[in-house]
Amino acid sequence: MPQATKKKPQQKGSNILRWFSFIFLLVIFCGMLATLFTPSQTIEEVPLSDVIARANDENGDIAKITVEGSTLKITKKGEDRYSQTSRKDASGTLYEQGLIDHCVDKNGDELTECQAKYPVIEYKEVSSFWDYALDIAIIVIPVIIIILFFSSMMRQAQSMNNQSMGFGKAKAKLYGPDKKKVLFKDVAGNEAAKQDLEEVVDFLKEPKKYEKLGAKIPRGVLLAGEPGTGKTLMARAVAGEAAVPFFSISGSEFAEMFVGVGASRVRDLFAKAKKNAPSIIFIDEIDAVAHKRDARGGAGREDEQTLNQILVEMDGFDNDSGVIVIAATNRVDMLDKALLRPGRFDRHINVTLPERKDRLEILNVHFKNKPVTKDVNLDALAAKTAGSSGADLANIANEAAITAAREGHKEITNQDLTEAFERVAIGPERKSKVMNDHERKLTAYHEAGHAIVGHVLPDSDPVHKVTIIPRGHTGGVTWFLPPEDRSYKNIYELKDILARAMGGRIAEKLVFGPEAITTGASSDLQNVAQLSKEMIVEEGMGKQTRNLVFPEGETGYYTIATGKPYSEKTAELIDQEVKLLSDEAAARAEAVLKANTAVLDRLAEALLKQETLEEEELAPLLKDAKLPTAAKLH
Repeated sequence: MPQATKKKPQQKGSNILRWFSFIFLLVIFCGMLATLFTPSQTIEEVPLSDVIARANDENGDIAKITVEGSTLKITKKGEDRYSQTSRKDASGTLYEQGLIDHCVDKNGDELTECQAKYPVIEYKEVSSFWDYALDIAIIVIPVIIIILFFSSMMRQAQSMNNQSMGFGKAKAKLYGPDKKKVLFKDVAGNEAAKQDLEEVVDFLKEPKKYEKLGAKIPRGVLLAGEPGTGKTLMARAVAGEAAVPFFSISGSEFAEMFVGVGASRVRDLFAKAKKNAPSIIFIDEIDAVAHKRDARGGAGREDEQTLNQILVEMDGFDNDSGVIVIAATNRVDMLDKALLRPGRFDRHINVTLPERKDRLEILNVHFKNKPVTKDVNLDALAAKTAGSSGADLANIANEAAITAAREGHKEITNQDLTEAFERVAIGPERKSKVMNDHERKLTAYHEAGHAIVGHVLPDSDPVHKVTIIPRGHTGGVTWFLPPEDRSYKNIYELKDILARAMGGRIAEKLVFGPEAITTGASSDLQNVAQLSKEMIVEEGMGKQTRNLVFPEGETGYYTIATGKPYSEKTAELIDQEVKLLSDEAAARAEAVLKANTAVLDRLAEALLKQETLEEEELAPLLKDAKLPTAAKLH
């Protein structure tokens, strides 16, 4: 690829500013010289007796005349304050010159005789050095200020010019051998993704081994996964294992307000990587500059020019260049198809959320340097945290340490772990929120309704914990935890989730009356509506729309009336299916609670008394709960 010339264009604006500043300072300097060499006014010498006589005529009886340098301070008899006389009187005669000439010679010998003759005079010598220093300062300080001002302007102009010249330079951070290495052993979990990346490391270490067999080194590796799953950490581990320079940049750093800057930065980044080959370029959040071009429109846009340059650079690699591009994103669906084809990103690696054993490994890494009690059960915490990313687990470990310090513990306890987990998952306890007796009773029956319906339905997860202490944005929490990680959910499990979500609203209705329902179930109803729509639109689980899905992605057409890839009639059918699922969930929850009113009362009373019930405390309270025939799925 041809390289851009290194010769910098002439800085015309900066040169003009320099010449203007030079001419201005030259004029100022000439003016100062003219002032310094201009003859000063001739001072008239006056006898001392005339000075005193004139002072008496103007000021009356004189008690004292104080001479300070070139100033006379005359004090009248009977007054403490003095009046200061300027250098010249009304006739223009200078007082101080005659006074000094008559009273002081070079050695100051006549001062005593003079004061004896004129006792009203007090002479205070002022160092002539400060007089000269003041005169010099009055001239020099403005010059210095002017010079500093114009120097600052010139530096700003130069900085702006350098900044404009640096727009096209890539802002990638270089992690070389001198930086702290991250190795694969530092990355817990995701063994499948690490295995794919270990092959990339082997390509960089021993490329000839593959070239002999006719294999080509992958030009690009795309890491896709949920936020916090460790995509960036894995990319750094590749660089650490391969011991090669690692250029890291975010997709948003290519963007700029000036057209063409992004493409220029891409060229500069790839040129630097080639000079340091073998090397790795890591582009984080590549979706910021790699949107689908046909979906965004506007040929010639800055982001499209940047994407086009990335495509050209990746497809223009020499096979022996030794440069591999690793990119990370959590929005693969937004990337342009040309970027995903073989020859650019040859490998697509899915970095998934950690499974239970992976979560345990991650927790062990984060608690390795933290003091914990012997009975701390990280395996139980790993079981609770299904669906958590590596970043979530790191946050839980940090919150556990903070909680232990706040409670004054020297080691992290199981109680600290539980509090940290619940704080991260839902939010902190709001003990300051005070509820009246009616609100506490309402919350107790609401949470008891969730717990009983979830406990009775056969395909629901077990109840882990129930509390009426407000947390985060909730008034109370009923916690269901799956016994194991599952990749799929069937329609029965999803319908049980809908029914237990409706359990709180139905319990309010049965206990306080049909018209006494409150806003406490608003989040439950939102979850029911969202899950029901996903079941119909994305999973094909409706009665009339069974095996039909209506994805809102790239389908090729959108109707004007609905803005969706289906007609108004289909939209009405989807709404009907969502309503059927909601009504069915409410009916099943009501059947369960009507058949277990005694259990509902018992559980609500226990919550009012203890506020929080753990799994082992819930077991005896729920043992008599039964599943009525009306609540079964048909």
